Amino acid sequence: MKRLLLFVMMCASISFTFAQKKGDKISKVVTSEIKWWGHKVVKTVPTSHYGSLKLKSGKFTFDKTVLVDGEFVIDMRSLTVADLSGADQEKLTNDLKGYTFFDVKKFPTAKFHLKKIIPLANSEYNSTIVGDVTIKGIRKTISFPANAHITQFTVEIESSRFSLNRKDFKVFYQSSLKDYFIKDEMDIQFKLSTQKVDNERPR
Repeated sequence: MKRLLLFVMMCASISFTFAQKKGDKISKVVTSEIKWWGHKVVKTVPTSHYGSLKLKSGKFTFDKTVLVDGEFVIDMRSLTVADLSGADQEKLTNDLKGYTFFDVKKFPTAKFHLKKIIPLANSEYNSTIVGDVTIKGIRKTISFPANAHITQFTVEIESSRFSLNRKDFKVFYQSSLKDYFIKDEMDIQFKLSTQKVDNERPR
């Protein structure tokens, strides 16, 4: 019986449809942590920077007890640099928030729309998360390993540390030699948990 259940998990995936209707239950994210890392081409500890971002809002939608949707909004204005202090910290923070990188005045939020959770077996992580990320108005489909635990109306997800190509989202020094010294990959890792909100969607 255990082998049969494992086989079913390996072959199945949770795909989400986005039809929303009255009676859906909303589970809001109540705790979250988002970390980022950036590196120069010669990747060493002294040439790497890291920091955090805050989730502006996050929710999962359940049809009865079936997870059908997940939507998350990241506050790009909350970006902080944790490995520097003083003037160096302020300069890098302003650079990252400026128009050549994330341009937070024009694009104050980024978004992630959860599309699919694929169970994994015999792995450090129990799932592959698939979804659409939107940064600076550019949407890309991504996937990454994570530990996902879904019970009745509650969700806990802790991702692996995964990479995004910053140039896919036009995050770079334009027409500057400085850009050649920065790795294209920026690393992200997050964890979140929810609390059930016992309500219904309006028609």
